Amino acid sequence: MAGSKRDYYEVLGVGKETDQKEIKSAYRKLALKYHPDRSQEPDAEERFKEISEAYAVLSDPDKRRQYDQFGHAGIDGRYSQEDLFRGVDFEDLLRGFGFGGGFGGGGSIFEMFFGGGRGGRRGPSRGRDLRYDLEMTLEEVAKGVETSIEVPRMEACSTCGGTGAKPGTSPQTCDQCQGSGQVTRVQKTPFGQMMTSSTCPKCGGRGQTVSDPCSECRGSGRVRKTRRINVKVPAGVDSGQHLRLGGQGEASPDPGGESGDLYVFVNVRPHPLFKRADDDLLYEADLSITQAALGADLEVPTLDGMRARIKVPPGTQSGSVFRLKGKGIPRLHGFGGTGDMHVRVNVKTPATLTGRQRELLEELAVEFGEGERESKGTEGARGKEKPGEKKEKGLLGKIVDEVKGAVQ
Repeated sequence: MAGSKRDYYEVLGVGKETDQKEIKSAYRKLALKYHPDRSQEPDAEERFKEISEAYAVLSDPDKRRQYDQFGHAGIDGRYSQEDLFRGVDFEDLLRGFGFGGGFGGGGSIFEMFFGGGRGGRRGPSRGRDLRYDLEMTLEEVAKGVETSIEVPRMEACSTCGGTGAKPGTSPQTCDQCQGSGQVTRVQKTPFGQMMTSSTCPKCGGRGQTVSDPCSECRGSGRVRKTRRINVKVPAGVDSGQHLRLGGQGEASPDPGGESGDLYVFVNVRPHPLFKRADDDLLYEADLSITQAALGADLEVPTLDGMRARIKVPPGTQSGSVFRLKGKGIPRLHGFGGTGDMHVRVNVKTPATLTGRQRELLEELAVEFGEGERESKGTEGARGKEKPGEKKEKGLLGKIVDEVKGAVQ
């Protein structure tokens, strides 16, 4: 279909978690609305093509899985448009709709999509795409990494050159499909006569047979090997992102066919110190009560293994965040520089106190008007509450109460 393709789920008006029964129902409703024999819409034929293609992909578990993983690129690069419709029983889908004839003149569905019959030999099929999951540390993400991975895959047999025939011999044209790799049958459908093709059972779709097979690959033309492949991962990648290595998938099962691709998916391990938010990093640091109140020079680790210093001003509150510019993760492909590192400080209340520490805190509470110094026979002791007066405790008073509770 010409132009940019819409999302198949959007075309059928269903969600990605929709089951096969609902997908079939959605297709039938839209087919009834846009069938060219019924609809008066000017774009009915194009819409019908669009919904039929979407159904052909989403109704097939393998094609749907490929589409969910790689989008249209995983379908267009792997299947011909004819292959998309193989196995779809339109007669069963639209049974009872009462359509007469085909599409505007008695043509078949293949004439609608392919502009005529299916004559001619199909091209060699494409090799299967492969997936490899690569684990990386956050430090590797920050610098980028070049490594090698071991990938088991089917490769063209080096002994026979992928033909499947014993060296010195050649494959012969299949006498059942005459080299097309497919056998065709004609059936009547609500669309009119429809030609359907299936893989030739004698040659397995290759169009050729081998009478004297290669001893290495036993006539298949391919052997399984583990190949070491170099991978260069740029700095700034994140979990779920992937690299596509063209032609590094499995070899085509047909001589001369295109190899599939290798998709390397990145998984970044959790870091013991830093949390990542896009290109920024977050580090949690503890402050004592005195550091928060008086200020301090705080030393913190960074992802590059160095240490950085932060000036914590007096009166800093728990939860305050300080920024270290350029100490985060490089933006992918270098666009926009590097993210920042954010240090969030948490003021920690001591769980235990010595007698002297407790005495000092209680005196400090009195100075702040948050506590009461015990009277030694003097009615006018500083901090003494008047009868019936109740003071609201401030932050330090609450801290002192928490400390008392911890040590009692």
